[in-house]
Amino acid sequence: MQTSFAPDLLEHPAFASSEKIIRKCVHCGFCTATCPTFLLLGEENDSPRGRIYLMKDMLENNRPADALTVKHIDRCLSCLSCLTTCPSGVNYMHLVDHARAHINKTYKRPLMDRLTRTVLGLILPYPGRFRLALQGARLAKPFAGMFPKRFHAMFGMAPAHLPARGTSDRPAVHAAQGARVKRVALLTGCAQRVLDPAINEATIRVLTRHGVEVVIVKGVGCCGALQHHMGQEEASNALAASIVRSVMREKRERGLDYFVTNTSGCGTTLKDYGFMLREDAALANDAATLSAMTRDVSEVLAELAIVPRPDQPKLRVAYHSACSLQHGQRVTQAPPIVLRKAGFEVVAVPEGHICCGSAGTYNLLQPEIANQLKARKVANITRMTPDVVAAGNIGCMVQIASGTRTPVVHTVQLVDWATGGPRPASVPTSPAAAIPA
Repeated sequence: MQTSFAPDLLEHPAFASSEKIIRKCVHCGFCTATCPTFLLLGEENDSPRGRIYLMKDMLENNRPADALTVKHIDRCLSCLSCLTTCPSGVNYMHLVDHARAHINKTYKRPLMDRLTRTVLGLILPYPGRFRLALQGARLAKPFAGMFPKRFHAMFGMAPAHLPARGTSDRPAVHAAQGARVKRVALLTGCAQRVLDPAINEATIRVLTRHGVEVVIVKGVGCCGALQHHMGQEEASNALAASIVRSVMREKRERGLDYFVTNTSGCGTTLKDYGFMLREDAALANDAATLSAMTRDVSEVLAELAIVPRPDQPKLRVAYHSACSLQHGQRVTQAPPIVLRKAGFEVVAVPEGHICCGSAGTYNLLQPEIANQLKARKVANITRMTPDVVAAGNIGCMVQIASGTRTPVVHTVQLVDWATGGPRPASVPTSPAAAIPA
């Protein structure tokens, strides 16, 4: 695609990067075949190709964003299916991230939209605040009709019962059982710590059981992904910088093989820290190193000798491949391989490349499209008649679970159970006890 960025504009790294990305696009339209919003809405501006035209016009003229551009960029899930599909190597992720940051700086959103995004940015990345917000939303649910419609999706997100606070989030060293084969730091996350702390606990158990020492590093909190995807660049980069400093200090002082995440939405962002912080002279090298040493927990488990218990029920597991894992990180084989090694029958979900509609804060900001995608995903899962659904991202788990009675758990929880850990509360003990979708 031909561009006409002014030379002085290309002196700015963000614009120079976006110009190179745009020039790689050859208008082929392959991306339209796998873009969830184009499949649903059928509008060119709701396809990656259409959005690239909109972003090109906005960025190469360095003009403030307009309502039309914002509308269609906001509808983008950042599922990154187009990254997998594109034959020309167009890095749509970096382009849309730049566009969102530009929108955040140059466009004045309507009051309720501004308020919603501000609230999400101030609450979701902070577990204490998020827990209080969910407790408040749960109490206010009966009066949800009195609030603006925009907040209804937030009330719907509030679970009937919040799990007790996890015990694995405090800075600590969890020793490996037997001979130590690896030493890793674990990102305990933010929203996941509140919604399902059992995931972190299962992760620590299964890793230590297989000879991996797990460190919870002091100073490691939210990765910044949620704010990053809303264009809140300064806030997200500050959180990223804090993690880089803390983890790299631990690596230098005591050694680390990997920085492990069990939330694939976080993993995609962590693996991009080298790009996000490339202009920070003090942190650029460390950020690139941290990105290179980041692994999804399924990647680590795939390197270990997983042996299931002899009495492990052979449940039928529908594996949902989170977009951030399969498209953002290109991790596709490790999770089903690990589940099979753990003794489960694994079936792929039809249209597995299509997003479930969670996409970070998308199901809160674009609930109508998100609900359509959820219904499509649940219907495809139901066709496979699974005993349980496994996924590697808390957002996907919450989204899918809200549309089905089939238990939805994290991949690592199943592997933990199969190798000596407790059975996840919602999982049937045998296929005969499975709950229908």
